[in-house]
Amino acid sequence: MELNLNGKKEEIAVKLTLKKRMGSSLIHLFFWAFTIASIVPFLLVFMVSISSEESILQNGYSLFPSEISFAAYQFLFNDFSEIARAYGVTILTTLVGTAASLLITAFFAYPLSRPDLPFRRTISFYIFFTMLFGGGMVPWYITYVTMFNLKNTIFAMIIPNLLLSAFNVLLMRSFFASTIPESVIESATIDGAGELKIFFQIVVPLSLPIMATIGLFNTLSYWNDWYNCMLFIDKPELYNIQYLMTKTLTNIQYLLMKSNSSAQVGELLAKMPRETVRMALAIVGIAPLLFAYPFFQKYYISGITSGAVKG
Repeated sequence: MELNLNGKKEEIAVKLTLKKRMGSSLIHLFFWAFTIASIVPFLLVFMVSISSEESILQNGYSLFPSEISFAAYQFLFNDFSEIARAYGVTILTTLVGTAASLLITAFFAYPLSRPDLPFRRTISFYIFFTMLFGGGMVPWYITYVTMFNLKNTIFAMIIPNLLLSAFNVLLMRSFFASTIPESVIESATIDGAGELKIFFQIVVPLSLPIMATIGLFNTLSYWNDWYNCMLFIDKPELYNIQYLMTKTLTNIQYLLMKSNSSAQVGELLAKMPRETVRMALAIVGIAPLLFAYPFFQKYYISGITSGAVKG
């Protein structure tokens, strides 16, 4: 009897182990498939960007181009100084804007996480109110151009709409309130630490996940922004890379419209890559972020989940 029972237990244990392995394998297979499905579009864009224009017109988009050509990148980097200058403007605005926005957001969110702050609920409601209602585009534009005189300055791509986000403030406030122990702050206060010392030496080191998460949000916002540049910047030397790419695409579309009415423009357009340029522009714009994202990834998920625990 005992041998039979032991045999049945071993059989059940083996079946459970096999089920766990099958379940684990299916989960891994699903995520591998999801990863490949996410990578394929980027790979397709890159392969199209290094294809010849003739192969695209004849065979369409393909992961395995029949003819490799870097004409699109040669066309884009024909004036390398313009691309380099636009990249410099984008990198400058992204670094300065992200650092300033992260610091201001933290300075705003930390007091709101403290239960002893006077008018805490009123200030929180005011922040939330700005997420629902705005003054409109015309007064928004007049305020920054007339009152703050940001026209054709680097600050026009840093301050409007991007420097402070109500959503980021509320997200960071929730993280502080749910993660930073009140007893730690009280102990530091008893030891004679001031608010700035508590913030920089205790709160910030304990808040690296949410700092990296909000930093990633801000980095994406500043890097991908072209709208503020279009509205506030008229000087070509202040164009960022996103607006420069948008302007290039607009010029190509304009030439396409004019090609039917002008033989000279049509001949010029026939020698210029069109479809491949669109994809090359996407690669030029997104490549730096693809290299930067892995450094934020280990903090990203923990920052989002921790900040969403308590509202």
